Amino acid sequence: MTPLTPHRRLQDGQSSMEYVIVCAALAIALGVGMSGDTSVLKQLLEAFRTAYQNFSYAISLPG
Repeated sequence: MTPLTPHRRLQDGQSSMEYVIVCAALAIALGVGMSGDTSVLKQLLEAFRTAYQNFSYAISLPG
């Protein structure tokens, strides 16, 4: 196993930080305008809720 170069050590964990920044930016972009029923975040959560209800209903049907 070769030792890590100093340059490589500085880059360790860089991609996880990039993911955190992208996810935070998406959360902020979706969270802006949270008021009202037309909020993108509320619509997204409602879509997930509906999809999960449909999924759980389909699983509960007798085989």
